[in-house]
Amino acid sequence: MQIEKKDIRALSKEQLRDFFISNGDKAFRGNQVYEWLWSKGAHSFEDMTNVAKPTRQMLEDHFVINHIKVDTMQRSEDGTVKNAVRLHDGLIVESVLIPTATRTTACVSSQVGCSLDCNFCATSRLKRMRNLEPGEIYDQVVAIDRESRLYYNHPLSNIVFMGMGEPLMNYNNVIKAIDMITSPEGLGMSPKRIMVSTSGVPKMIKKLADDDVKFKLAVSLHSAIDEIRSRIMPFSENFPLADLRESLEYWYRKTKSKISYEYVVWKGINDDKASVDALVKFCRYVPCKVNLIEYNPIDDGEFQQASEEAIAAYIKALEASGIVVKVRRSRGKDIDAACGQLANKS
Repeated sequence: MQIEKKDIRALSKEQLRDFFISNGDKAFRGNQVYEWLWSKGAHSFEDMTNVAKPTRQMLEDHFVINHIKVDTMQRSEDGTVKNAVRLHDGLIVESVLIPTATRTTACVSSQVGCSLDCNFCATSRLKRMRNLEPGEIYDQVVAIDRESRLYYNHPLSNIVFMGMGEPLMNYNNVIKAIDMITSPEGLGMSPKRIMVSTSGVPKMIKKLADDDVKFKLAVSLHSAIDEIRSRIMPFSENFPLADLRESLEYWYRKTKSKISYEYVVWKGINDDKASVDALVKFCRYVPCKVNLIEYNPIDDGEFQQASEEAIAAYIKALEASGIVVKVRRSRGKDIDAACGQLANKS
């Protein structure tokens, strides 16, 4: 019977050092291999050119490297790049490179499919098949960094966890991936350049605060009225706005870090005065900014982009209350790479 080999990237540096010692080798070999796996992004043991051949064979006998492969890449008219990323078990997720004049942002996935059931999002129509491993999340960032250097002549500057999946439902793996992305032994990126977006899981938001994370937090809010929010995001019936508010107040108390609210305005759903007033009131609880996001249709007519007048009413009311508000125009719509469109059509 063939023993299933373990993914070597599941081992810490200390565990790798111990592995070499227990196999009659020097501990420093563990440091060498760890550097190849993370800092140099090796995809095979053969890549590890300063490691002796018998040692590479020993690693081959014991372990695998479950790296990703960019299966297909699409480039939008606006410069956005979408990767369909094949995982070691054949499943596919999508990640996106979003360029602007001054920076490039990676939008990465944390789950295959999604745990939640937001009615306006294409990803939620895929059942959650599994969580991504830390290495699989890390690899998406490495691939996009490479594309950023190739197409835009500068390294990746920002990362948003706004791809497929609910990051806080894959908490441990997302945190481990961010630890490696920000580690000098990994990509060495500043945590201030990373934003994790959640649909609002109060218990896990508090855990983030307790764990003293240094990255930024965004919440997909879309309505500050419970009845409307649970209609468009049915799972939120279990997480009423009062609980969400309490967790965000807790987050701010512990981290002193502003919240970003992601908010889509839809025709006939949340484009009325009551919805505007409710959002303004909700924004007063915790220092925040609001990103009003252009809606990207996902084939059916239930959700339609609100009028420019409705958007203007939100902007006017928020600014009158001293709340920072930006309208985010979606990028990559022509290749289904915009917010809410990631659905593995490939």
